[in-house]
Amino acid sequence: MNTLFELQARPLRERYALLKQQNPKARIRNLAQEMSVSEMELVAAGCGQIESVLLKAPAQDIFKELGSLGRVMALTRNDWSVHERHGQYEDIRAGKVMGIVLGPDIDLRMFFSSWKYTFAVNDDGRLSLQFFNAAGMAIHKVFITDESDVVAYHELVARFTDPNPVWPVATAEPPKADETLPEVPAGLREDWLAMQDTHEFFQLLKRHNVARLTALRGVGVDLAQQIDNDGAERVLTDVAERNIPFMCFVGNSGMVQIHSGPIKKLLRTGPWFNVLEPHFNLHLDTTAIASTWVVNKPTSDGWVTSLECYSPDGELIVQFFGARKPGVPELTSWRQLLVEYCPEPLAA
Repeated sequence: MNTLFELQARPLRERYALLKQQNPKARIRNLAQEMSVSEMELVAAGCGQIESVLLKAPAQDIFKELGSLGRVMALTRNDWSVHERHGQYEDIRAGKVMGIVLGPDIDLRMFFSSWKYTFAVNDDGRLSLQFFNAAGMAIHKVFITDESDVVAYHELVARFTDPNPVWPVATAEPPKADETLPEVPAGLREDWLAMQDTHEFFQLLKRHNVARLTALRGVGVDLAQQIDNDGAERVLTDVAERNIPFMCFVGNSGMVQIHSGPIKKLLRTGPWFNVLEPHFNLHLDTTAIASTWVVNKPTSDGWVTSLECYSPDGELIVQFFGARKPGVPELTSWRQLLVEYCPEPLAA
């Protein structure tokens, strides 16, 4: 570590050590918030048991090589939910702005415009690659497991190590003014009903200049219907009991991570409702859910229904769909389940 780097790192390590002593079970993300710094800065400083190495940009070059690591654990989170999936990175496409991973286990959608820094991290023996945005928030993490190729990991780190690391400055984006319309404009419902694919939804919102929740509130209860906020725990319990394969989407500004398949093991720990499968974990803070919706979209394969949870400021926390592939109709068992939750009929 060069002298200028060390001058930035040492005070952070000292403050972190003091706080960690007072809160030994606190995670690095929570301590960063308490210190009013980013998680990325604490990683860069080597706080606690961390040894970190700054890797060369762009992140896409590193991402294209993740398949060489074998089976790993991929982690994506936002403030209210954590999505962990074991598997191998396969069919990786990483362009300048967007990317996709389409393996049978690791299923991702990347939005690279917000990605800024990548670190190789050794946290008391636990190896990982960690990707951060310009504000120092963790976009995505890749953890080495007992099934991973550790030699390939060290080779990748050696190949991409930045030989002249400069202290990574976290620059928070100023909050954007909300210029979306307060109500659903004429024509949105008609365009909603004309959708042929669920992926058209983002463009529909953009075209009509409305936020997601505005659209859900105004399009009509046959297309979007608010239900009780125990909906997320209820749907996870029901798909486990009825053995319904489903899809779970968790995302942030730079990544969406997807699980597809059945689940069985569920556990409540305080505010967190957890899925604890060997290959898939979900940790969901149900106390943060301010509204829950059943959303109904037409496609060329028939109606596709989702359950969506939102934070108090309108951010999407988690989405659930029935397991399906393009060209395949929605599972009848999934559709029937969500219809049960709705006090009003859905369009069909």
